Amino acid sequence: MNISSKGRYALRTMLDLAVYNTGEPVRLKDIAHRQDISEKYLEQIFALLNKAGLVNSVRGANGGYYLSRPPEKYTVGEILRVTEGSLTPVACVQSDECERKMYCATNILFKKLDDAISEVVDNTTLADLVDWDRIVATDYVI
Repeated sequence: MNISSKGRYALRTMLDLAVYNTGEPVRLKDIAHRQDISEKYLEQIFALLNKAGLVNSVRGANGGYYLSRPPEKYTVGEILRVTEGSLTPVACVQSDECERKMYCATNILFKKLDDAISEVVDNTTLADLVDWDRIVATDYVI
């Protein structure tokens, strides 16, 4: 499994929204600056996140984005699947069309990988990332 920049940036921006939540919408420009991500690319990512209901937007001079629910109500898996689609390492794990599936030893391996990935991303919340961010920020010295 290889998570694209879109998936990585989606996680970083959702984390940014959680960390910088003051009750006011967070401007895309501010997120782009803090995360060193192109504003244009973030617009594409936020369009996906907004369409999926993970964020809400406010238009206007004081507009921006905010989380649609508390950080503990998001899983990393949910966020990644919005931007990446399936997180399955190989298509045959999910497909019933594979003729070899019932007697393929490698399918067992790939199913175990799929289960392990799902276990981690579906049991890690955005709130966990916020906690980890605080630890990393405390340990980081310039």
